[in-house]
Amino acid sequence: MEPKFVLTDYIEQAMAQAQIEELEETSFGGRIPSCPGVIAFGNTPSECREELRSVLEEWIVVGFKLGHPLPVVAGIDLNSEVASEPVESL
Repeated sequence: MEPKFVLTDYIEQAMAQAQIEELEETSFGGRIPSCPGVIAFGNTPSECREELRSVLEEWIVVGFKLGHPLPVVAGIDLNSEVASEPVESL
């Protein structure tokens, strides 16, 4: 069975939805429509995409920390409670 990295998959799927637009000759803006407030800017599409990924990662961390519900992306729901087992059960 292939290991599943839920957070990595979530980020990759969200980035697949990224929309990058040329704003001016040397300026690009990007956003992820399903993730409100996740926007970024850069001098090239690649730089904009890198910055957008960084903003997305920070947005997820802040969402977790503040208990904000995060959108379900490509069927990946990060809002479910994590079930923890006592260390003794390992």
